[in-house]
Amino acid sequence: MAENKNARGSSAQFFVAGELCRRNLVAVVTMGNTPNTDILCSNSEGTKFVHIQVKTFVPGNKTVTVGLKAEKNYGKNFIWVLAGIPHANTDKSFEYYIIPSKDVAENVVKAHKKWLSEPGKNGRIRRDGTVRVINVPPSVSYSGWDISKYKNKWQLIEQLLA
Repeated sequence: MAENKNARGSSAQFFVAGELCRRNLVAVVTMGNTPNTDILCSNSEGTKFVHIQVKTFVPGNKTVTVGLKAEKNYGKNFIWVLAGIPHANTDKSFEYYIIPSKDVAENVVKAHKKWLSEPGKNGRIRRDGTVRVINVPPSVSYSGWDISKYKNKWQLIEQLLA
């Protein structure tokens, strides 16, 4: 049976929201009703908020597709969560990378410019498009960015809401 990517993406949002709730935070999945925000997360008092964009990948894949919006820094209260959701019939673990918007924007722009500047297959000139990717460990990006240090860094969100 073919994989349903929408179901995988939706499940990732709920897994991330569940982990945030487990950490005594309030997390609401926006169901596509909020631009650039898959999960709106707050402290229990509702006085501080973080916007979370979730991107899904299968653990073992080398990259996560993020698109053009990854090139924009949305501010310190905007966090990307790259959610590695394993296939149901495997024993692979879930993987989460919690990355500030500023770090994503800087590194995605840098890696994409480097990728564009180098020749492609058989020396072809690469053409720009709307696809942007983030490499998942153990893979590193064109710019050398390794996101390993962001693995399970839920405290980045917790600190913003403290």
